[in-house]
Amino acid sequence: MKDYLELMKNFSWSQVEQEFTWHTSGRLNIVHEAIDRHVLGGNEGQVALIFEGWGRREQYTFGQLKDLTDKFAGILAKMGISPGDRMAIYMPRTPELYISLLGIIKAGAVAVPFFEGYKGKMVEQYLQDSGAVGIVTNAELRKNFNSGTVSSLKHVFVCGSKGQVETGEYWWQGEMEQAQAGEKTVWVNKDHPMLLLYTSGSTGTPKGIIHVHEAMLHLYHTGKLVLDLGKKDDVFWCTADPGWVTGISYGVWAPWLTGTANLIRGERFNARGWYSIIEKYKVTVWYSTPTSFRMLMNYGENLASQFDLSSIRHIFSVGEALNPAVLRWGQKVIGVPIRDTWWMTETGGVLIANMPGQPVKPGSMGRPIPGIYATVIDNKGRELAPMEMGNLAIKLGWPGMMRGVWQDESAFNAYFKFSPWYLTGDLVYRDYEGYFWYQGRGDDIINTSGGRVGPFEVESRLIEHPAVMEAGVIGKPDPLRGEVVKAYLKLEETYQWGEGLERQLKEFAREVLPAYAIPHEFEVIDELPKTRSGKISRRILKAWELGLPIETLNQEDDT
Repeated sequence: MKDYLELMKNFSWSQVEQEFTWHTSGRLNIVHEAIDRHVLGGNEGQVALIFEGWGRREQYTFGQLKDLTDKFAGILAKMGISPGDRMAIYMPRTPELYISLLGIIKAGAVAVPFFEGYKGKMVEQYLQDSGAVGIVTNAELRKNFNSGTVSSLKHVFVCGSKGQVETGEYWWQGEMEQAQAGEKTVWVNKDHPMLLLYTSGSTGTPKGIIHVHEAMLHLYHTGKLVLDLGKKDDVFWCTADPGWVTGISYGVWAPWLTGTANLIRGERFNARGWYSIIEKYKVTVWYSTPTSFRMLMNYGENLASQFDLSSIRHIFSVGEALNPAVLRWGQKVIGVPIRDTWWMTETGGVLIANMPGQPVKPGSMGRPIPGIYATVIDNKGRELAPMEMGNLAIKLGWPGMMRGVWQDESAFNAYFKFSPWYLTGDLVYRDYEGYFWYQGRGDDIINTSGGRVGPFEVESRLIEHPAVMEAGVIGKPDPLRGEVVKAYLKLEETYQWGEGLERQLKEFAREVLPAYAIPHEFEVIDELPKTRSGKISRRILKAWELGLPIETLNQEDDT
């Protein structure tokens, strides 16, 4: 505790600036610091990217990435793409995606990454909204949109074989073969946009979140302090798709800013494949989601025991609150605890975490990182005392925070109605040691019999019972109590629903939860609805319960 308080007291962002060449040179570009800086420092032969997937196994050094990103930046400049222009990327996880992303930003343009699972109208909507002048894609994904419907789109790069390229398009590999290496970096100021990330959040309305080059301070800092990257022979694996912010902030910037080998696996989830890749490449730091860890849990401990996972030094979780049962599984099966981290697309990087060297409290988000002041406020903007539930708020001023919502100033200002606080939309409480505890999104909280119930705490208790594979909890309207707690369950295959199991679950919940938080009603379903990033969607469960149209509710995306 003393070490943590000292870190918080003595930290300043100006200390982090000194790690970068622009601190003395005055020439700034995040790609230069993530890639070129290591080459100029004599580490051009160090492995930067390890790729496996789709029948390919490749490795790239920092020196090779510098040359390749210089080439793509030069191609864009030659085509007249200027600093500030938006370039979309709609690709599966392959080296071409990462080279294109870095080349776009090196050229001073703004990268607009799309999740490869997007389809037709959504891709066209985001292309049109962003005013993208170009896109990097492949022949398969190109079928999902009609580039002719996007008035701004002039340059379509297609990755793959030459025969897959249509008239008027550019063959990515051919252009790269003809391009010349050599310095192509466009120097910008620290507030220059580099990313436009679309997120529909909890409202279902797409928002383009703008991030800038100065975010490198935040991402380097959290890469070192939270993820503990930069050790000799580190191999880092972030499982997130680069269509989500985690796949950019911690699947690109944090490892390469800290000079760490970054493992990319191109294929979909496969438990045996995941364990195998950890063993094969001796992954030391692993970053994934509670949903992924729960899926691994469902395959049993025996499968994990067939692989050598001893290289793992740390495991971190992101995207949704980490259930205590999952944390304990990590400790038991892999030998290290899974450490939860909290942040959002809008925050750019981790703000609250269970940092290495600090005690982990199962179910807690952790504590604010040095450089961040987090608190709990009521609906009038007043700070609350420890153990009082309210709105999670972050004091403005960290370098990774979003700098705007694309073409929607009112949406941006809505986050800051209680200046100097950024309102996250999450309900939490803070304990006496400064640990934060997630209770749900603002509209998830259940008001029943005069009590307020966070669905996460009920879900976490239910999945600790061996019969429950997944749980989603909502408030169901009730004329007497206002709302009652209803739990949707996916059961383990060996269990069948009945009155006996219902009584067991209620008694099991009653051991740790107050009476008003015990589920009043259960419903067993084959699959719980999830967002594209794998989080259980309580909003869809609520719509089912109330008989409301779902429409765009299943288009949520999250970190």
